[in-house]
Amino acid sequence: MKLLIALALSCAPIAAFAQTVAADTPGKLTSGVQYVQPKDWTASKQGPALVFTSPEGDLRIVVADIGSAADAKDAVAKAWAVIRPGAVPEVRNSTAAPAGDGWEERVSFAYETLPSERASRSASALRKGTAWTVLIVDGGAGTAAKRSAAMSVVAQSLRPAGFERETFAGKTAHELTPDRVKLLTDFVEASRQELEVPGIGFALIDNGKVLWEGGFGVRALGSPAKVDEHTKFMIASNTKGMTTLLLSVLADEGKLKWDEKVVDLYPEFRLGNDEVTRSVEVRHLICACTGLPRKDYGFILADKGQPAAATFTQLADTMPTSKFGDLFQYNNQLASAAGYVGGHILYPKMEFGAAYDRAMEEKVFKPLHMTDSTFDYAKGMAGNWAAPHGLDIDGKVTLMSNDFNWAPYPYRPAGAAFSTTADVVRYVQLELGKGVLDGKRLVSETNLLERRKKGVQVGPDSWYGMGLFQRDVSGVNVVTHGGTLVGYHSTWFALPESGVGLVILTNSDPGAQMFGPVLRRLLEVLYDGQPEAARDITAAATRIKAQATARRERLTYPGDAAVLGNLAGHYSDPSVGQITISEKDGQKWIKAGFVEGPIATRKNADGSMSIISVGPGSIGVDALVGTKDGKRTLTISDGQQTQYVYVQD
Repeated sequence: MKLLIALALSCAPIAAFAQTVAADTPGKLTSGVQYVQPKDWTASKQGPALVFTSPEGDLRIVVADIGSAADAKDAVAKAWAVIRPGAVPEVRNSTAAPAGDGWEERVSFAYETLPSERASRSASALRKGTAWTVLIVDGGAGTAAKRSAAMSVVAQSLRPAGFERETFAGKTAHELTPDRVKLLTDFVEASRQELEVPGIGFALIDNGKVLWEGGFGVRALGSPAKVDEHTKFMIASNTKGMTTLLLSVLADEGKLKWDEKVVDLYPEFRLGNDEVTRSVEVRHLICACTGLPRKDYGFILADKGQPAAATFTQLADTMPTSKFGDLFQYNNQLASAAGYVGGHILYPKMEFGAAYDRAMEEKVFKPLHMTDSTFDYAKGMAGNWAAPHGLDIDGKVTLMSNDFNWAPYPYRPAGAAFSTTADVVRYVQLELGKGVLDGKRLVSETNLLERRKKGVQVGPDSWYGMGLFQRDVSGVNVVTHGGTLVGYHSTWFALPESGVGLVILTNSDPGAQMFGPVLRRLLEVLYDGQPEAARDITAAATRIKAQATARRERLTYPGDAAVLGNLAGHYSDPSVGQITISEKDGQKWIKAGFVEGPIATRKNADGSMSIISVGPGSIGVDALVGTKDGKRTLTISDGQQTQYVYVQD
């Protein structure tokens, strides 16, 4: 809970000021700029800068009063000069955001970092009038991943002096009349075109009724087949909420309790060590609050053909990096275990994957009449389905194969379902109906809502429950979850107080940029909010292009011949799998688990070289070329807290 305490920073002697707070604490800079100090972080002054230091000591969030500056770049340079005299980092790229939250100008900067640093480094320059405020993040990438909620708390709290946020709290939502529905569907289609998303499934709900469902665009570039409400997309992590719905049904049936120890339901369950294992309750499997770091590369880089039991093998080797209930850390393997434990309760003699698939079909998909939802890839990729699209090396939207998206199949309770707009709408209707659908109660209100209880904090106005986020958006309670795979991005929003919901399924990586603006447009239509959504879409389209250009400029493609010629043909890391380097169509080609593609090279600032897979899609391999004990190596960091070192065989 936030304490309404202002830190009198301007009065504190610079040498003496140092404070650690036990809860997120609002304060003001000398200029009157509002901020929030995250709990457990130490605050100190360094000239005009307020420095928050993480409990680990290797990550700093800096908020600096700069005053006048020639432009955003100059303002940021002045801030760096305060905290890193004579060592201002090299800018990789910068992107402008629309004015908003009281700021008249907002520019973000990304910086070059060395692979060996494993560093997180960024800055934002915010202007009101002639005065600039700068936010800097600088430090260890692992800590930044672990402390993402704290970084979000600071970044989203910055407001100019005297600014008050727009709020719709206490206001009555307009009915979604046909004219208002058209405002929303027109916005979705215009956004699809501006972001170059090939296809979108979309639906709207009001007072329990589906007002509109259908699609925009095509299932695949080069094909005339249109998207409709029955087009299948992969919905990725939106599977998690459906998995916790299964657990809710099992709780209704008396087959489990939320606070029951997992080892009492599945005695072979292991997590890290015996003490941690005995502490894990059912709710902990899906709360993102146990302190387990994200380890997606554990299955992305794994050899194909892993069994569902790999979920439990990987968990047995993983220790939390923070205390239970302390930090938001999103671990897909643990969420996968939630579904497999549920399936095992019902069908203990079946293989984990088969038991889960059957449990979901009988307890979730059939009762909700979600007739096209499946974990069967052959069925999901047949008939009326939308193929994935990603950006190629030059930033062009490109049709891709779905091979990469087999990676989560062994962990499918966390994110490998195929579904349709018509099916996901029924799931959202059940959420809005608090367990009732088509006049029939399918799950108790108590166990359905248990999933929504505010758990670990994700940001200043966002919390994670069990497979669901709960957010306060401009005074409106929003229940939601998103899903991300290569070429597929999906989300849904439920506004319980107004009875409004919507669903968005997309088949390209830029589709993810629609979600925030579409929610904003919904609030504009419901509550007569200030028009911001359209400008946010335009800014997103500009940002995507700028980031693609900046990435391309750093790469040599085809790759540097000397670097490519010195690569070994085969590397291995016993903890995860194999990397092979081969020739394909006259080019060097990399295969690392589920990542495949031609190879570009990048010369890093320290003279080291990295190889990068450049097939279309938002996830690839960025590997530092090196040697160890006389053997060639490739080192991959997941950008979180884990590093994989592949050694030449």
